[in-house]
Amino acid sequence: MTKPNKRKKILVTGAEGFIGSHLVERLLRLNYEVNALVLYNSFSDEGWLSDISVEFREKLFIFFGDIRDVTTVDAAMEGCDAVIHLASLITIPYSYKAPTSYFETNVIGTVNVLSSAKRNAVRRFVHTSTSEVYGSAQQIPICESHPLVGQSPYSASKIGADQAAHSFFTSFELPVVIARPFNTFGPRQSGRAIIPTIMSQILAGRTVLNLGDITTTRDFNYVADTINGLIMLAESDVGSGEVYNIGSGFEISIADLCEVIAGIAVREIAILNDEGRRRPPKSEVNRLCADNSKIARDIGWKPSLSGKEGLVRGLRATFEWLTNREELVARYSEKYRF
Repeated sequence: MTKPNKRKKILVTGAEGFIGSHLVERLLRLNYEVNALVLYNSFSDEGWLSDISVEFREKLFIFFGDIRDVTTVDAAMEGCDAVIHLASLITIPYSYKAPTSYFETNVIGTVNVLSSAKRNAVRRFVHTSTSEVYGSAQQIPICESHPLVGQSPYSASKIGADQAAHSFFTSFELPVVIARPFNTFGPRQSGRAIIPTIMSQILAGRTVLNLGDITTTRDFNYVADTINGLIMLAESDVGSGEVYNIGSGFEISIADLCEVIAGIAVREIAILNDEGRRRPPKSEVNRLCADNSKIARDIGWKPSLSGKEGLVRGLRATFEWLTNREELVARYSEKYRF
């Protein structure tokens, strides 16, 4: 990894979330000053940032607000050399219920962050996209030139955000780079995601798991590898205007994933197809598998956990983390909710 720039002050939006909190923690360990933009709530809840050790919090500055509010974004942006933009609405099922909110946050909110970065002349802007923008794979592995297909309101809003980010590079020469993580997993992930869903039901003592479509395949990337890719993109001067996949390059079906997790847990399980967990047929993304050769070539990033062996190591670490969190297990394993 390249050395941090002299100013070493960075804005992370969506800092309180799963990936964001791990990213902030790693940046603090690397001696960055971090402005963390956290979605305002009446409880002043810092989300997963509250898990960060006190010894690292001296250089952490938390801003409560909303990326849809320009004033808040400008305050958080002040003095920052770089931005890693993670904030977005991400739950795909709820995007079918409230699509307007996804476009307001993911597109308009992103434009606000881009505009503020332009006004503050930041050195680097890492915009975090998603593999969902590719839709169902038309070729395997998926490279960055794969067509963009909005198969859900969520993915369509992220395509809009990606195009907005690219337009600030072409129109204003803002040094934007677009990161496309595939399915990140690990400790702190929301119970809405497939891996915590499987694990929490097993830990709750269920032998019959309620799941949706188990024939789909995904490329799972451990959170430490995802944030390493984001930081390397932020520290590099290479690739402005480019898109980079961050994925393991290993594809596994949800059915096979269940078997692997059951093996880790040493449990016998059966699967019940729950129609409430299935996407509309034309909206389902059937296959995702990353071609990560571009980021390896240009930036030098490679996953530390790769192939089935790497996936199992990451799953073991995640299962161990969740095992001792009974309250989370109880909440995650409840009836499916948006």
